[in-house]
Amino acid sequence: MIRLTLQRSLLLVFVASALAACATTDEEKSVDVQRATQGPTAEEVWMARFVKGYDRFPTFDEKVTWKEGLETRILTFLSKRPDIATSPRSRQLRFERSVVVGMQKDEVVLLLDQPDASTSDATAMRAGAGRFWAPIGAHAKEMWTYPPGWRLYFDGDRLVDMVVAGRSPLQ
Repeated sequence: MIRLTLQRSLLLVFVASALAACATTDEEKSVDVQRATQGPTAEEVWMARFVKGYDRFPTFDEKVTWKEGLETRILTFLSKRPDIATSPRSRQLRFERSVVVGMQKDEVVLLLDQPDASTSDATAMRAGAGRFWAPIGAHAKEMWTYPPGWRLYFDGDRLVDMVVAGRSPLQ
């Protein structure tokens, strides 16, 4: 009899602890984000938008056409902005083709096109930044979102911070 009660008690404790482990608060339900200094590449954002819009991967010809168009836009931009063309940032634009903290809005738009959404609402920006809101919120005045899960924070015309959601650490 005692053995049966002990087994039931242990089973009850196990079930209760399993249920407690599954329970989450609203904060824990939010998507985990990672802070970054180097953001998405132009190809990553274009590919995510293409797949979402066409429900397939691009053909070789579509990819080549997009790359040639991007290269033309970058060269045109650099010819109009010799200050950037002679700076280390030109490498980011021409070869890396990725967004980095410190870029101007026009450089971000050159690489990634217009954002999917933008907001100056502090509540939305706080939700997007997750646990990193304290350091980001000190400077961020506007947030732009890009697929897949990127949130870029601006102070005026300068990119001051960014986070990405839905990625495993060190990816």
